[in-house]
Amino acid sequence: MALNFDIVVIGAGMAGASIASALAQTKRVALIEMEAAPGYHTTGRSAALYTELYGNSTVCEITSRGRAFFENPPRGFLRPLLHRRGCLYSVRPDQMSAADHLVANACQREIELQTLSPDRMAELIPALRSDVLAFGLFEPQSMDIDVDGLHQGYLRCAKERGVAFFVGKRPVIEQTGNSWLVTVGDEEISCAVVVNAGGAWADSLAAECGADPRRLIPHRRTVALVDPPVGRNPQDISGWPAVIDIDEKFYFKPESGKLLCSPADEHPSDPCDAVPEEIDIAIAIDRMQGLLDFPVRRIESSWAGLRTFTADKTPVVGFDPQVEGFFWFAGQGGYGIQMAPALSDLGARMLLGDPLDEADRRLARAVKPCRPALRAAA
Repeated sequence: MALNFDIVVIGAGMAGASIASALAQTKRVALIEMEAAPGYHTTGRSAALYTELYGNSTVCEITSRGRAFFENPPRGFLRPLLHRRGCLYSVRPDQMSAADHLVANACQREIELQTLSPDRMAELIPALRSDVLAFGLFEPQSMDIDVDGLHQGYLRCAKERGVAFFVGKRPVIEQTGNSWLVTVGDEEISCAVVVNAGGAWADSLAAECGADPRRLIPHRRTVALVDPPVGRNPQDISGWPAVIDIDEKFYFKPESGKLLCSPADEHPSDPCDAVPEEIDIAIAIDRMQGLLDFPVRRIESSWAGLRTFTADKTPVVGFDPQVEGFFWFAGQGGYGIQMAPALSDLGARMLLGDPLDEADRRLARAVKPCRPALRAAA
């Protein structure tokens, strides 16, 4: 005999956990994760930086909406979720147009952005090669995110609200009239709505459910942890800001006494358990050393994750236009962690048909599955 739920969410990473928790306030929800543990893929491999200037205008607005949640999380979440970091955008003389664009974005959105001289930048980061820079743009309100604390908080709230978890089994999904039958191992689940929070597997999951793909393409991103400058106490780097090349060709930041660095690569990939390639690790270190005057003598560890993007790098959220009861909650790219509080709230209200104000409706139009940018890409 089938178990009865209102909604089944497929995928228990940050996307699935957050929307399942939101929906469970009023609905009976089941959360299905194919891996042995939630958050195994992209969620567990995030660089964990909160910045309101990262992404397109829709992504930035959603991120800003969630700041209050991060600063004052509800019961069930460990506090604090944000830790002071600051983000420094490095600008070479040939990168002025990108700097102008970032300044304009910050002014329009009333985000504090300070212009720092190379000498001032070197005070923040003593190993910085200030001679190669024109100036820096510093976002003081950028923060480190406790990604595990956020994810576990959503999972904890979901459990407290009665969400049923099914972990480590691949679901088989079929539509039967106006409902869905989801088979997970020996269990059968009947529900009215399936939520596609499948991350890199979102398009293949949609195809299994009879929906057209939204051309969601996973992209591999590489990260390495390296020892800090030789001769310095590892704690000396703990107060460094995150540093991002203004054209996002690389970034680095302190992480657990080491330096986390990435070439900010975006290699299209099939859905998989991503692994780093040596060439990308070498590129990350080379680009970082173009800005930091110290030799990298040892790589502590390295990993890769998949960031899944739509054609316009905006999430896809909403009911599928052709398949009844199939709800998209995917395509969050590299912004899913910082968008999680506000996007899950918006997504849940869209699914439930709650009233939306004009600002909500504008965002809902920007993320809907049938928007022109996704039709053009299909």
